[in-house]
Amino acid sequence: MHYVIHCLDHPNSVEKRLAHYDAHRAYLAGAKIKTLISGPLLADDEKTMIGSCFLVEAENLAEVEAFNRNDPFYAIGLWQTISIHPFHKRVDNR
Repeated sequence: MHYVIHCLDHPNSVEKRLAHYDAHRAYLAGAKIKTLISGPLLADDEKTMIGSCFLVEAENLAEVEAFNRNDPFYAIGLWQTISIHPFHKRVDNR
């Protein structure tokens, strides 16, 4: 099953995000669930990072929640809001 993880940072958290970026990337590279797409969400200026978005593949929601809780960004309290939803992919034009 596919899941979308949508996270918004606490305001003014770019420096905190950048300070822990390498740990976050290393975590994603070694994660047990498959990340199909991931990247930072951007502010209206299309440059300032304000959150994270992931499309992952996992067996169940509990697996995705555990994946999210073990992310270094979660551990440092970067994200103000986190929403995780099952996703039914209908179109993939890659």
